[in-house]
Amino acid sequence: MSFSDKIIFIVGNSRSGTTMMLRILNKHPQLMVLNELHFFEQLWDPQEKNKILEINKAVELASKLLLTQRVGYMTHDQNYKKFYNEASDLINTIPKIKLTSENIFHAFIHQEVILNGKSIICEKTPQNVFYLKEIFELYPNARVINMVRDPRAILLSQKNKWNRRNLGGSYMTLKEAFRLRVNYHPITLSNLWNAAIRAALQFKEDNRVYTVRFEDLLESPENTIRNICHHIGVTFDTNMMNITQESSSNEKDSTEIGFKKERASNWKLGGLNTTEQWICQQQCRQYMTYYNYTLDSIRPNIALLCFYYISFPVKIAFALLLNLNRMKNVIGTLKRRLQ
Repeated sequence: MSFSDKIIFIVGNSRSGTTMMLRILNKHPQLMVLNELHFFEQLWDPQEKNKILEINKAVELASKLLLTQRVGYMTHDQNYKKFYNEASDLINTIPKIKLTSENIFHAFIHQEVILNGKSIICEKTPQNVFYLKEIFELYPNARVINMVRDPRAILLSQKNKWNRRNLGGSYMTLKEAFRLRVNYHPITLSNLWNAAIRAALQFKEDNRVYTVRFEDLLESPENTIRNICHHIGVTFDTNMMNITQESSSNEKDSTEIGFKKERASNWKLGGLNTTEQWICQQQCRQYMTYYNYTLDSIRPNIALLCFYYISFPVKIAFALLLNLNRMKNVIGTLKRRLQ
């Protein structure tokens, strides 16, 4: 079996769900889980497929991939130039006539799986749900795990995500915390939840894509993980059940082992006002019903509702400004999110 047959993509509209899945799969002896590389949105434009890069651009791309993997995506140290030597060595393994972004990405992940003594690579970037078509064009035999979570829980998670600095995420910069705080708006996030659902549902008949509800994973972890192992073609390992409680936007990191069922409904304990919940339910009703999420009978606060709708264009303009450098092709990215 070739290496391209052994790549797994963890995607979805739930960052908590994809992060938990990363920690689960990383416990398997065969699997090597990468950090979030954000290759398909921030470092590569599908319109540039098969474009031959100049050596300096190729080394820069490889350096950025190495930085994200070695150091992290939201850390203080974002000096990718310190990886130029290692990146140059990697680029030298690729013939100049094949020096495309796609081939550099492939060479990079191939290198990482070998360096770590594993046999199967896993890439976890939630936003890759918008790039499944391109992923399957590059890796026809890939397997995708699509994580779905109650949108109200996602709203709460995203509302508090900026506070990860104080809950164990000391790697997060103040600038990143500010960006995350600006990003939050119930209308924006509800629309993004719908967009991610629609993107994945285009492949609902494709047996390469396996959708997992975050709530089902917490309720019945072993059975769910066994099904996931069957989907990706590995044997279930009991060590996959031994994950620590971390990366939550609502709780401090803990060394406690196992799965906390109550995390599935933590949004009910407070943190979201009824107007945020109402907006979310109104906008996400169709797909919430599709995935069997119960709709609560609630009424919004009219004054607060007006505030959210009035503030929406201002908030989204600021969020777009702060996220411009995270999109290789701004128009193309927005089209995927708004389609």
